[in-house]
Amino acid sequence: MRATSLGHAGILIECEAGSILCDPWFEPAFLGSWFVFPRNDHLDAELLHRIEHADYLYVSHLHGDHHDAHWLASHLRRDIPILLPDYPTSEQQREFERLGFSQFIHTVDGEEQELRDGLSVAIHVETSITDGPGGDSAIMVSDGVHRIVNQNDCRTHDLAALRSHGPVDLHWLQYSGAIWYPMVYDLAEEEMADLCRAKVESQGNRAMKYVDALDARAVIPSAGPPVFLDDDLFGLNMISGEEASIFPDQRWFLDQLAAAGKNGVLAIPGTVVSVTPIEIAVDHPLSSQEVDKIFSNKLSYLEHYRSDWQQWIDDTHAAWKRKPTDLVARLSAWWEPLMQKAPTVCNLIGDPILIEAKHDDGSVLEIFVDVAQRKVVDGSTVDYTESPPGFRFTFPRDLLELTVDSGAVDWSNSLLLSCRFSAWRRGQYNENVYNFLKSLSVERITRAEAEARAKIAEAASADIPETDVEVGNFIVQRRCPHRNADFSVFGEIDGDDLVCTLHGWRFDTATGQCRTSDDHPVRIKPREI
Repeated sequence: MRATSLGHAGILIECEAGSILCDPWFEPAFLGSWFVFPRNDHLDAELLHRIEHADYLYVSHLHGDHHDAHWLASHLRRDIPILLPDYPTSEQQREFERLGFSQFIHTVDGEEQELRDGLSVAIHVETSITDGPGGDSAIMVSDGVHRIVNQNDCRTHDLAALRSHGPVDLHWLQYSGAIWYPMVYDLAEEEMADLCRAKVESQGNRAMKYVDALDARAVIPSAGPPVFLDDDLFGLNMISGEEASIFPDQRWFLDQLAAAGKNGVLAIPGTVVSVTPIEIAVDHPLSSQEVDKIFSNKLSYLEHYRSDWQQWIDDTHAAWKRKPTDLVARLSAWWEPLMQKAPTVCNLIGDPILIEAKHDDGSVLEIFVDVAQRKVVDGSTVDYTESPPGFRFTFPRDLLELTVDSGAVDWSNSLLLSCRFSAWRRGQYNENVYNFLKSLSVERITRAEAEARAKIAEAASADIPETDVEVGNFIVQRRCPHRNADFSVFGEIDGDDLVCTLHGWRFDTATGQCRTSDDHPVRIKPREI
């Protein structure tokens, strides 16, 4: 059994019974912001042939660095059987059908099923709206002797589930950032650096929880980081390690694995990792010296990469140009009916949202989203002293026009992950703002509203508290109020904070107050010694 890295979360898994192509991503994503690192635009012809003639296709979720729609439509036969995660909606299948694909294999969450004699899979899903369209998923592939777990960036709560099918040989997982926070926020330089360091530490701690739980023979850092070649975004790259960035590369996590006594394997696009009962063999497409230079001389590598793609970047920028339209009226017609369908989500957002569309000449159109009144109005007509916004997003006008033109139902997967905006908030993080921006269709907003109501009902019906757990020298409620992560697994004490390492939320150990988001306290007290 062997797994060939295709870059980022892309893997070609092959055994005697067949092959599965996982998350192939080749073309820059999120408005041309994210590029694969190391680059995968020079794979050899023989590997490309195997990729394009795989027996099955698995795409973990619909984010652009996993679901590369243009490449999929251009390079794969339309009757390739597609392994569909057991999502609560059919949105992923509809997206594939829109591209012309016709063959689907529906899986059941967590259940192992045989594709062929000697080839079986089990796909595990996370379905919270915070994970984006439908959720996210991870896949276990077995040839009856060996098992590969491709976790990509799926943050499953059940650490034991992915190992429940048997011992794991190779564990591919995300360890690096895949978000816009905190870099887009208007923060002082020192605060920004501190938040980035905390985010990197949280990402690594979370990944190590999964590493410990699966206890695979080898761990391969994957699903990131992207790199940014656009001049406007180049500063987001982590090169020396001192940058205010959440995107450490594979070397950083390999050091974490080595310190924990784990077998970490570096994979670049084209690297083949072969598994036998006796050994795990690694074959890179470049010499060890050439592989090392990618990371030891990273700035030069990225500058050369950028030079090769500069014309594409320039052409992409030019294609964004749009004639200004009445964005207030367009968003009003689109968003007001959705807000009417999501009163719980809107009430949990609470404060108004200010969207600024900034034109090239510096002029700004203010769009005021009054979630309490379920209205979208021209911000110039609003008295902000009476209705102060709690959240602000400033987008280039052309990109906002483009996003509205496309009818993007998930702004996270189009506009926000581009990192081509700035943001501000008056208070703490409010996940409901982003849940709304990921749910801009009737189907999605209905799910988001149902999830918000379920969370409130669950909290209200907790007549008998769940058994508390010990975390360090403290007794704390078992579940994190954010996503119900088990503190006995994901909880850590960091100074005066209880940290949920699944998503990095922090709580004051003295008061239980949430430092990350308002109105999410935990029950906590010192353990009697």
